[in-house]
Amino acid sequence: MSDEISTLIFHLTSIESGQRLDAFLADKIEKRSRSRIQKMIDDGDVLVNEKTSKSSYKIRANDTIEVELTELSAETFEPENIPLEIIYEDDFLAVINKAAGMVVHPGAGISNGTLANAIAYHFGFSEANREFNSNETFNPQLATPNRIGIVHRLDKDTSGLIIVAKDEETHEALSEQFRDRTVYKRYLALVHGEFDENTGTIDAPIAREKHNRTKMGVRAHGRNALSLWRVKQRFEKFTLVEVEIKTGRTHQIRVHLAYINHPVVGDETYNNGRDKSVANLEIRRAIQNLNRFFLHAEKLSFTHPQTNEKMSFRSPLPQELSNFLELL
Repeated sequence: MSDEISTLIFHLTSIESGQRLDAFLADKIEKRSRSRIQKMIDDGDVLVNEKTSKSSYKIRANDTIEVELTELSAETFEPENIPLEIIYEDDFLAVINKAAGMVVHPGAGISNGTLANAIAYHFGFSEANREFNSNETFNPQLATPNRIGIVHRLDKDTSGLIIVAKDEETHEALSEQFRDRTVYKRYLALVHGEFDENTGTIDAPIAREKHNRTKMGVRAHGRNALSLWRVKQRFEKFTLVEVEIKTGRTHQIRVHLAYINHPVVGDETYNNGRDKSVANLEIRRAIQNLNRFFLHAEKLSFTHPQTNEKMSFRSPLPQELSNFLELL
């Protein structure tokens, strides 16, 4: 996805008409039980003809069902020796500090160079796969990778913390924490404009744009989305904010901040030319040279599925973002 979109769309025929919505989706979507599908419908992750629905809805011919997956399923990827910054690792999971510019998951014409490919190389091989003599060099290209679980997602031009599960059981347990919204996710974003208040809440539903399916927007018929923001530092014409997201909608922070007229610096998709209209020439050029969003997944907290230990990780701002703040 230009940024990691994970969506399924079903266009129904007369043959499928009359089934319950939850039963139809449970049959069509692998590794999701009917009860799990029902929760997705209740949470607004499923739209029928661009509107939220109920599990009991009887589907009809010509209905269009859109399902936004709350996490990416475990898959097998071609391993690539791409450097990773590993913050934490054990036998069950790893926490990665993703660099801006790296796509998380293959798709939309991108088949390699992604975080998933790098993870397959670094974590996707069990000791049983490393059967070679001491005189031989292990060639990961010849091994069979394990299934890798990317539990959540970050946009290509967003940096920061992301969790990887090393087995199906851990992947499912972590995914459930994300679905139940018990994972703490905090981001740092530099936005255009100055705030009158120090804190605020954005409770506005998000849906895909009708005429541009890679772009999201606040729409009355969309999926519920909740973001909490707090001013961290004030500058002339700009504000650094912390954003905690309670839901995980595609492009949520970027869409929500643009909705309240404080779009993310460097985000040309949603800031309506605000970057190019900055009066200070030096700052305007610096934004252009960033070549990324000023959006960073700074903090991540969750419960370890195996030990029940509360895990918390923090990632400092990348150097290019710190340098930009110094310029301001």
